[in-house]
Amino acid sequence: MTAENFIPQQAISPKTEGEITWQSPSNIALVKYWGKYNKQLPKNTSLSFTLNNCLTTTTLEFEKKAAKNTTFSVEVFLDKERTEAFEPKIITFFERIEQYLPFLKNYHFKIFTHNSFPHSSGIASSASGMSALALCLLTMEKEVDKKMTEDFFYKKASFLARLGSGSAARSIQGPLVLWGKHDAIKSSSNLFGTLCTTEIHKVFKTYQDTILLVDKGEKKVSSSVGHNLMHNHPFAIQRFEQAQDNIEKLIAILESGNLEDFIELVESEALTLHAMMMTSHPYFVLMKPNTLAIIHKVWDFREKMGVKLCFTLDAGANVHLLYPEKEKTKVLDFIKTQLVAHCQNEQYICDEVGYGAKQLVSQS
Repeated sequence: MTAENFIPQQAISPKTEGEITWQSPSNIALVKYWGKYNKQLPKNTSLSFTLNNCLTTTTLEFEKKAAKNTTFSVEVFLDKERTEAFEPKIITFFERIEQYLPFLKNYHFKIFTHNSFPHSSGIASSASGMSALALCLLTMEKEVDKKMTEDFFYKKASFLARLGSGSAARSIQGPLVLWGKHDAIKSSSNLFGTLCTTEIHKVFKTYQDTILLVDKGEKKVSSSVGHNLMHNHPFAIQRFEQAQDNIEKLIAILESGNLEDFIELVESEALTLHAMMMTSHPYFVLMKPNTLAIIHKVWDFREKMGVKLCFTLDAGANVHLLYPEKEKTKVLDFIKTQLVAHCQNEQYICDEVGYGAKQLVSQS
């Protein structure tokens, strides 16, 4: 499949006005991608858990303009408050996707968005937000194109979301999503995320993710800048090869339910991601002292208590604690007694594996 497959073959004329609401989850990568090329394409395959509770709900209101013009018309509202600072990013997104949704300049859009998690909490709101918006926009096309299949709809939604935020490609479906071409996985693609179709062990179907909010401030180095620093990174080639190998290893682990191997691979991936940051030029560190304190306490707790608890990290200071559902009581007690002291305002979010985005009936 190529990008040209997502260009409509005939003129699309959605209805004059209306509103569409989608709720889309964030995700947490187990095998990370770090480094991209061309138009938001990944240098290696990644594999993520879709989350269940960390959601963005987006309502798209649209009204056809009286006359065609050459500009996009967008207003963005975060928690019902006009947020003009977000609008340039949406305009950039529209510029990237216009050839795939050619009707965009014909409408005035109001985008109302709400996150179920605190803003700037270190959760991937760009993934959930851009995927929810992409789903709303594509639904405008689908309501006209009655022949569009569900499979094509989800592929194109992921494709569009990717052009807003790379990780958003993995926030359309769940529970496990691959993004990036892998020679051993026929269905994989750089253009969009695809469901991992392997029969995973039952322990992973209810896996828990508790996110410890170590630092809710803006990152010193953005993910976009960090990705670009992989272009001339001294260890880039080795890292991309390692990630491809780890994808195959992780899929085998997910099938077998081997938690010891899962812990080792997932923690190694998290630390490798940050190692790439610390060895780029210029180098930078996104972990904080409290991030390291939590990691050491997790290691100590796991060794002493035998609990199958591990951590992973995104490109930031916050810590995702991953563990089987049966360990929930022990882990939450550990968090409350030993780890909240390392969290900003003692904040953490309890989440678990989820099954993707869903369209909601708009309340108006």
